[in-house]
Amino acid sequence: MSESMPEGRTELLRPDGGAARVLVVDDEPSIAELLLMALRYEGWQVRCAGDGVGALRAGREFRPDAVVLDVMLPDMDGLTVLRRMRDDLPEVPVLFLTARDAVEDRIAGLTAGGDDYVTKPFSLEEVVARLRGLMRRSGLSDRHSRSVLRVGDLSLDEDSHDVHRGGEPVQLTATEFELLRFLMRNPRRVLSKAQILDRVWNYGFGGQANIVELYISYLRRKIDTGREPMIHTRRGAGYLIKPAPSAP
Repeated sequence: MSESMPEGRTELLRPDGGAARVLVVDDEPSIAELLLMALRYEGWQVRCAGDGVGALRAGREFRPDAVVLDVMLPDMDGLTVLRRMRDDLPEVPVLFLTARDAVEDRIAGLTAGGDDYVTKPFSLEEVVARLRGLMRRSGLSDRHSRSVLRVGDLSLDEDSHDVHRGGEPVQLTATEFELLRFLMRNPRRVLSKAQILDRVWNYGFGGQANIVELYISYLRRKIDTGREPMIHTRRGAGYLIKPAPSAP
């Protein structure tokens, strides 16, 4: 299992106190979705674009604190996008994401104004760590936060690892806690088995996707037994959590 988020977790905050904003630009939907989920899991606001024109528009509207930018896009290359984006966002840090790892490609990206460079296939943890470093250097601040997630009458304290439903404590194993935290960070969103495996176990895990079904059943037994269900299956798509109809 991948390491859980450490206790004493910190948030990256903008000067106005809002969460960090990251723009992800990649024309491969599967990669964009994985990055979206991983960065939202960090508590950041995320917007995605699939081409250069959409990236420039999102940059003007979203005003990101960092950009993950694929070099190869369908309408223009990432270096061109970066040069045009710099006209409006001269200081925003940019992390290039590309399948090309030749030295001359790295030099071209950094010379064009990129701040860092990650090649595909990549580790989600590495991308998050590099983005966090870039945003800290650009002026975003860390703040220790006691983060309590709430979905209906279910609460999860990320610092103490206490979980309650309807005011009653729920005892979870470390893996069950990570799975529930991922579901609760994405309420009402259908999460596929692949997304859950990557976030909770990571793709290097040697087991099969049925481990997700097994742990979903464990969670249902502890969260939903004797109550209106909150954890739901969307056949062929994945799982989601949402408030029970009678929950406040």
